[in-house]
Amino acid sequence: MFTNRLIHETSPYLLQHAHNPVNWYPWGSEALDLAKKENKPILVSIGYSACHWCHVMERESFENEETARIMNDHFINIKIDREERPDLDHIYMDAVQAMTGSGGWPLNVFLTPEGKPFYGGTYFPPKKVYNRPSWQEVLLAVSQAFKERRNEIDAQADNLSEHLLQANAFGVKVPVQDNFFSASKSKDVCTNLLKTADKEWGGFGNAPKFPQTFAIKFLLRHYHETGNAEALNHALLSVDKMIQGGIYDHAGGGFARYATDSEWLVPHFEKMLYDNALLLVVISEVYQLTGEKKYREVIEHTIDFVCREMMDEEGGFYSALDADSEGEEGKFYVWKYEEVQELLGPDAELFCRYFDISPLGNWAEGTSAEKGKNILWIKESTKKFCERNNIDEEKLTALVNKGKNKLFEARKQRIRPSLDDKILLGWNALMTTALCKAFAATGILQYRELAQKNTDFLLRTFTKNNSREFWHTYKKGIAKYPAFLDDYAFLIEALMALQDVTGDTAYLTKAQKLTEQVIDHFSEETTGFFFYTSKGQEDIILRKKEVYDGAVPSGNAVMADNLYRLSLYFNIPEWRERSVRMITSLGNAITRYPLSFGYWACLYQEITFGTNEIAIVGKSSKKLLEAVLQTYTPHKIVMCSEMANNQFPLLTDKTSGNGPLIYLCRNYSCEKPVANVLDLMALLGKKNS
Repeated sequence: MFTNRLIHETSPYLLQHAHNPVNWYPWGSEALDLAKKENKPILVSIGYSACHWCHVMERESFENEETARIMNDHFINIKIDREERPDLDHIYMDAVQAMTGSGGWPLNVFLTPEGKPFYGGTYFPPKKVYNRPSWQEVLLAVSQAFKERRNEIDAQADNLSEHLLQANAFGVKVPVQDNFFSASKSKDVCTNLLKTADKEWGGFGNAPKFPQTFAIKFLLRHYHETGNAEALNHALLSVDKMIQGGIYDHAGGGFARYATDSEWLVPHFEKMLYDNALLLVVISEVYQLTGEKKYREVIEHTIDFVCREMMDEEGGFYSALDADSEGEEGKFYVWKYEEVQELLGPDAELFCRYFDISPLGNWAEGTSAEKGKNILWIKESTKKFCERNNIDEEKLTALVNKGKNKLFEARKQRIRPSLDDKILLGWNALMTTALCKAFAATGILQYRELAQKNTDFLLRTFTKNNSREFWHTYKKGIAKYPAFLDDYAFLIEALMALQDVTGDTAYLTKAQKLTEQVIDHFSEETTGFFFYTSKGQEDIILRKKEVYDGAVPSGNAVMADNLYRLSLYFNIPEWRERSVRMITSLGNAITRYPLSFGYWACLYQEITFGTNEIAIVGKSSKKLLEAVLQTYTPHKIVMCSEMANNQFPLLTDKTSGNGPLIYLCRNYSCEKPVANVLDLMALLGKKNS
């Protein structure tokens, strides 16, 4: 049994490699200093615990003793969990994309002893195939080049590092055009999104298909502001096809990361905390807008899954569930026709028709894969299925739910996928926001309580020395790595969401203090944007700025939204001005490339159409707050208090009568107060007409 230095780490991904024959080091001074001392190139291999191809490369190469000997003889080998060190992943992913034109995980990049990248790629096979060199060939070629052509290697590394610096130098200050925020440009965003829309299966583009929740949220809100039916229809089609598809776990709840096909049938089976959080947010908005029961059921089912399988007893949420079990992707989730027949008996035939389960299977993993694998998915709506099969919808629903429960119980006997049980600050904050949105939509008190419990845990566990500085990751009593921009941005967003659903202004005050922390430690003063890493961090070759939305929203986009919102809560004009400056610095990129700037587009649209500022004042104001929250009023800030509170402009000099009153304001100019939600909706409708 081999053991390397990763045995002392807490990351499940690093621990998976702790018994490789490769002499892995974690990223840190020991490995970096040794590379300089021995004048050896550094191999940095980056992945994450739920990554299927990371597991494949480990089995094929990193567990191979001959391959490990080559790696140990010629390189200082460093393993990185991309979720623990996203800052390093961003830098070296950019480098590999610049060199090769593509990226992904596993990410393997070679550095000079000074930490500058000069060559890299993603997955390399154990033997040369499809014009892709074998991993051993790559190792030997890189080692030889480093020894024999060191000057060329150093020059290439310097040029690439300079390229990364230049690519990071964006965000010049531009004057704000008088018509920069306009309804016509918001319409252009919608038009460009719909140009990429899959009108049959929902979503955007072709396979592989990601949820693109920010784009869906934009379309919902665009419909709310403009009445554009095409925007609404595509948003609902996208959500419907996802919750019918194999990307949604019909038996156990929760969503996989993405679909490998355009029909949402075959997921990449890993389940990530952040995907489920972001989908909960948008499905909560859909439920508020439509009131349809099926969306509420998905919300409840998904949160049940998160609490059951991804929640730590201390109150935090784990990061991910693996795609693989028993070395096979999706094995935990797929079904044989015969299994279902045996489990469900007389109900099996109709159940199988509903979920497209057949003896031949609806999924074959590659051309030579075993036949007969079935993924639960719904090819057509329940209503259409019932009409075609001449069955009562209520009766079908009862049969389907009974069958799903039986499959879920049977699945418990299978070997489960691995759990990545590290707890990340930013992803937990996203789930807190999702729970707040789910509570607002459904009124289920447990969700608000879970959000408060999670936030109490984060504020208690991730804080450095009870200051405004935070850690990024936590596991079993150990918190480490200084928090990144995303961590702070998502936490500030979550604190504001908690204030919305509780009326507790202490959350707002905390959000304000953390924003000041971000401004002090992450700002690039010349542009108004924020660096991904805090000032003073010394183990990176550059401080990156991220503006593109990816699987999670850009930290800069969320901070722009936070600054805008907090400027309204606290009347801080310079924060609003900074938010506007960040958006205008992106020029027309938001309009032209809305899939890459979806979160920005939502903020752009809100600034364009304006924010509803809602204050609820008087005794029993919190009960009225819950009724207000359940309405679909996306562009808003909301506060409630039993009496006027001059600390906050929205609550200043507000009075109530015998019961609570609702004030609707814009730019601190308020309508005459009303006493119930129906009258509030009438006022909102008048403003939107």
